[in-house]
Amino acid sequence: MRNVTVPAANPAAPIPAANPAAPVPVAPAASVPVPLPVVPPVPVPVSLPESLPVPVVLAGARGHGRWHLANVRRLQHQGRVRLAGICELEPLTAGELAASGFGPGESPEQSADFGALLDLTGARTAIICTPIQTHTELALAAAARGVHLLLEKPPAAGWTDYARMAEGVERAGIACQVGFQSFGSHALPAIRELMTSGAIGNVTGFGAAGAWVRDDAYFRRAPWAGRRRIGTTDVVDGVLTNPLAHAVATALELACRGRAEEVVSIETELFRAHAIEADDTSSVRITTAGGPRVTVAVTLCAERPGEPYVIVHGERGRITFWYKQDRVLVQRAGRGPEETVHGRTDLLENLLDHLEHGTPLLVPPASTGAFMRVVEAVRNAPEPAPLPERAWETRHDGPDGGARRVVPGIDSLVAAGAESLGLFSELGAPWARVGEAAAS
Repeated sequence: MRNVTVPAANPAAPIPAANPAAPVPVAPAASVPVPLPVVPPVPVPVSLPESLPVPVVLAGARGHGRWHLANVRRLQHQGRVRLAGICELEPLTAGELAASGFGPGESPEQSADFGALLDLTGARTAIICTPIQTHTELALAAAARGVHLLLEKPPAAGWTDYARMAEGVERAGIACQVGFQSFGSHALPAIRELMTSGAIGNVTGFGAAGAWVRDDAYFRRAPWAGRRRIGTTDVVDGVLTNPLAHAVATALELACRGRAEEVVSIETELFRAHAIEADDTSSVRITTAGGPRVTVAVTLCAERPGEPYVIVHGERGRITFWYKQDRVLVQRAGRGPEETVHGRTDLLENLLDHLEHGTPLLVPPASTGAFMRVVEAVRNAPEPAPLPERAWETRHDGPDGGARRVVPGIDSLVAAGAESLGLFSELGAPWARVGEAAAS
């Protein structure tokens, strides 16, 4: 069932500065509907004199945080950073640290109190890889202490919290990098050059597709997994806003540099096959002020897992970007296909380069504003429609033989959405017709 959102653009009331002495709650208060402000860009560059190695605190070192832990170890080996502390509810064991390459003499401070840990360690940079609903309060706690940030995506669970975070970061004068790793791909500037040079003619639209496989255990891995809210606190852990958020954000980065003010309207179709609150099979179409529409079709109920991608459609050809692989395929009239694989800049390294040399940040908060408009539209949309039982089946081919729900035909529907720029209801999916999903 389709829902259309037209973002407002009135400035909100001023937000008071964060208090560095205040305790940091586990989760922020629920977002309250207020007029949506336009978030100003963070000043670039910060160019603070940083001594090497830079002391880093990692908040959230399990799950996806293990990747950040290993990345910090890599940069520590290069002499660029030092892991000063880890913030986790339960301290990491020596075995967990060793698995990421940290020896007995490299044990960092550990605490469940993020603010106290920043104070104790004198950290200059923090990585926040915690549940979505905690991002804003932790980011503001770091900002109040002058600590620079690598903040995992999505930056917040709603527009109000995102705006509070962005304003707090700007007011504190710190650097904040949002963790959309695809923005570090060297393919992005190459694609922009192809677009501006007219290689595929006038751009007519942007499509993105993601068909992933997640079993039932994925939604049991944490209390917030697959939730839209916990009590009165927004979480918004759906396929568009978290697992396949890169598909949305990367398409918007190419379409409008990710700027919130470019978003005119958003159409959402949110569905779920799993017994969860959030969406696991959805499509969204974003109309921008200055260019073609952006359509994204994604699922966690794929028949077979595939690499997600973004398509730039043109009058005389197209560009396909497999953003996890940094791979680009150019197809245009009168020429054979041209495929290239590009390098990638690590976002933590880019943040360090920004602090040391004034290198522009790749993902400042302002470049995720359009994505956050989508998050807000999903947050405010009606509850995702449960698919009728006849629309999905259970297979036992997940990790370790785990059960997962599969929507037959969804792989081709997702691809068709990126190809035609149509929503599921426009592509002939019977369960996406108005009223059909709820009538099982």
